[in-house]
Amino acid sequence: MGIVASQSFKNLVTTYIGFGIGALNTLVLYVQFFDAEYYGLVGFLLSASTLAMPFVALGVQNTLIKFYSSYSGRKQDDFLSFMLMLPLLIILPASILVSCFYGELVDFLASKNDIVRPYAYLIAIIAFSMAYFEISYAWAKTQLQSVFGNVMNEIFHRLCIMLLLVGFALKWFSTEGFLYGVAVIYALRMLVMMLYAFRLRAPRFRIAIPAEWLSILKYSILIIIAGSVAVMILEIDMFMLGKLIPIQNVAYYSVGIYIAAVIAVPARAMHQIMYPLTATYINAQRYLELRDLYKKSSITLYAVSGLIFLLIICNINTLYLMLDPAYSKGLYVVLLIALAKLIDNVMGNNNAILYNSDYYRLVLVLGIVLVVIAVVLNLIFIPILGISGAAIATFVASVVYALSKIYVVQKKFKMHPFTTESLYLTMVLILLGVGFYFWDFKWNPILAIGGKSVILGLIYLILIYRLKISTEINHWINTYLLTRKSRSE
Repeated sequence: MGIVASQSFKNLVTTYIGFGIGALNTLVLYVQFFDAEYYGLVGFLLSASTLAMPFVALGVQNTLIKFYSSYSGRKQDDFLSFMLMLPLLIILPASILVSCFYGELVDFLASKNDIVRPYAYLIAIIAFSMAYFEISYAWAKTQLQSVFGNVMNEIFHRLCIMLLLVGFALKWFSTEGFLYGVAVIYALRMLVMMLYAFRLRAPRFRIAIPAEWLSILKYSILIIIAGSVAVMILEIDMFMLGKLIPIQNVAYYSVGIYIAAVIAVPARAMHQIMYPLTATYINAQRYLELRDLYKKSSITLYAVSGLIFLLIICNINTLYLMLDPAYSKGLYVVLLIALAKLIDNVMGNNNAILYNSDYYRLVLVLGIVLVVIAVVLNLIFIPILGISGAAIATFVASVVYALSKIYVVQKKFKMHPFTTESLYLTMVLILLGVGFYFWDFKWNPILAIGGKSVILGLIYLILIYRLKISTEINHWINTYLLTRKSRSE
């Protein structure tokens, strides 16, 4: 876990910096300076782009990581060149089809909210930029370098959008200029990441198809399905909200989702390095080390995300007092999605195991079924319950999908992420969650959140340390907190 711990910690720091900037954008700047209708439009365009991205990338970002370590020398260069060119098999014919049926496609996207119509083409630009950013990021991860990519993934675009929002607040440009600026930011992020990845290992372009091209192509196609399933479970709700009800509800939902998504930060940080490391263990059949990584990653992520979960749900009522009252509609969105994200963290590096093994096919059919269920549930609940209905649909689909993937790894690899410490940690979360949810300081909201968070955080960390929930966390506390404290004394 040495390289994992080192790069995961750096990724965790940069990810939280990014989320801090994103929180300023989401909870302050957008809410204060953007009409809810246009805020919802931004969320809709980005969600549609995210849904399209796996098809544009053709699964190359995962295929790169899975097969890279199985090649060496010139064959590695041939493989990398092949991976860069593969998405063009989709992009070129898709561009022709979109240009031929553009009017019909725009009518579909703008059926409920005509505000989407002038900006629909930005979805293609952003989706392309997202796809080649992910491919370039995967290129860097094959060299076991994930920190710079994580900075670009978490901080760069949020910081640039913050500058756009400030410029918009100062009336330097119009809403239309802001939307075009968002597309430019994603394109620029792609170019910077590509230059960095090629600096780590310059591509040597040759028209050479690997001997295993059929296996590679088959894996890429199946990963498109797998990636699309994962993305659709997370993003289809926002897309369908924009299709079924007034688009300002997407803004209310976006705020709730963003608050809950903070829980996913530790997993996002750790996964950047766990994916290539897991692929190496599986390719080398080092299953004892894989099992150890599975359990350690699970309990460490559960413990870290558990604290964030408690801080969110125990302060959410006070936090909504600081926002426009209309945004409080997202309260149940936060509670449901936060719990779904916490359960997802318990999986540890489960996704990395499945996507880099021969058993990923087993979850694809189930994933497709769950996407269908999510769509059906959204169609049923959104017209009745609005954004809370979308949260219910997403919660059910996400939790069932997560549990199914844990079952598949247990069935095929005879390993699961749970330990006795997992049970102890669950009890701690229930006790502290119930104990602190209904108790609030009658102070200024910012002081109340800060005071409760400090008390809750200290109690949680003491319990985690004393119960020895995670060896990684205890080692970190001993190394960086207790050791430094004793030195200062």
